[in-house]
Amino acid sequence: MTVSVDKMLAEAARASGEEMCPHRLVLEHVTSRWGVLVLLHLLDRPHRFSELRRAIGRVSEKMLTQTLQTLERDGLVHRDAKPVIPPRVDYSLTDLGREAAEQVRGLAEWTTRRMEAVQEAREVYDTRKRGSERQ
Repeated sequence: MTVSVDKMLAEAARASGEEMCPHRLVLEHVTSRWGVLVLLHLLDRPHRFSELRRAIGRVSEKMLTQTLQTLERDGLVHRDAKPVIPPRVDYSLTDLGREAAEQVRGLAEWTTRRMEAVQEAREVYDTRKRGSERQ
């Protein structure tokens, strides 16, 4: 069953909280600052926590842990804890996570292709804004 974007947005506008608007929460999780990077890195291959943290860079241990737990709860990330010493935990994408990560990758590729146009738009905006502030 396909949910229309209009229906999803209408639900989001009427409600707040997980019970009332699960679509919005999933979008927030997938498109969050760290969620995007986790999904993109796990798209290549499974990672251990420390590998993932190094690959992403500038993310605190706490924030990465919270992001992984959130994505795991949403069914996007699989956590595989092996009973060895020292403990080994690998993170990988589920089928659902791979599907989401492919969508995120498309958006990331678009930003790479269109960054010059975005930068030009920002410059036009900033110039116009400075001009209106002087008046």
